[in-house]
Amino acid sequence: MKILVVGAGRVPAIERYYVDHLNELGVDTRLYDAQNIFFDYYWKSIFNKMLFKAGISPIYSRINAIFKRLVEEMSPDIIWIFKGMELFPESLQWAKDRKIKLVNYNTDNPFIFSGKGSGNRNVVDSLGLFDLHLTYDRSIRERIIQEYKIPCELLPFSFEADEKLFERCRAQAEEIRVCFLGSPDKDRAAFLEEIGREVPLTIYGPGWEKFIKSSSISVHGAVHNDEFWKTLYRYRVQINFMRPHNPDSHNMRSFEVPGTGGIMLAPSTTDHRAYFVENEEIFLFSSPGECVKKAKYLLHLSSDEAARIRGNARRRSIGSGYSYLGRARGVKKWFEDLL
Repeated sequence: MKILVVGAGRVPAIERYYVDHLNELGVDTRLYDAQNIFFDYYWKSIFNKMLFKAGISPIYSRINAIFKRLVEEMSPDIIWIFKGMELFPESLQWAKDRKIKLVNYNTDNPFIFSGKGSGNRNVVDSLGLFDLHLTYDRSIRERIIQEYKIPCELLPFSFEADEKLFERCRAQAEEIRVCFLGSPDKDRAAFLEEIGREVPLTIYGPGWEKFIKSSSISVHGAVHNDEFWKTLYRYRVQINFMRPHNPDSHNMRSFEVPGTGGIMLAPSTTDHRAYFVENEEIFLFSSPGECVKKAKYLLHLSSDEAARIRGNARRRSIGSGYSYLGRARGVKKWFEDLL
């Protein structure tokens, strides 16, 4: 079985984890980093941005030409496309005409675009061309099955379960503070400003200094690679938020925090309650007031009790196959069935 994955190729792109683990499982898998080609072009100059926004840029045509060349060179059995903003529906049909199975995994909602990077016309117009859809969200799954009559499987988000990295995380001194790690917006800032008046809070991410005015909240830039995972673990409490297009599901932090042994305080959603045991493996809130109350409770736990919760979260994540390796095993089985 040969698979061509089309998506992003730089950290923290989850495509890279799937490519590595599918190869580890004996599946000949290659990555075409179409998204990186686009961003390298787009951010190279103001002129390139203007061309793209005017709809006269050649970049998508260039990306699709490379795609066709790679398909002809590799002759894959399956093309697995992550989101698919850069590929024309005509290019997908071209591959489909060559009896190649097409699979899509959209890490956002294909029916609701919450930002410039969450979707475009290529995503919408290609939905009916795939032989299999993968999605993190139950409601999206049902809609695809009902409206497009195409098989759709649930592929939740995940975490990287590297034991050596986990040991480096665990070797850190714990900081008895609440932490949020992510990008800023007005709603998140308002929520964090409110709870920051009640509990010690540290924020990591790009541009937060423009949103947070309270001097009692510690603000830092984005963290990457090993430092990202170490930051998730180091703080006593990690807050998670849901996006407006994703109110009752889960997101990447939903598995990254407990998977790395962190204590997650997250919105009370159907998925969070389904994947973890509340008050034993994760903690949930339904309002800022409840978030503050539970954060204070967690901050005052003994080190032994905090360690017990961290262990519960890590064991559940590993034992239930929530890691990228565990997810890749499921993907391999779906792809074998598809062929």
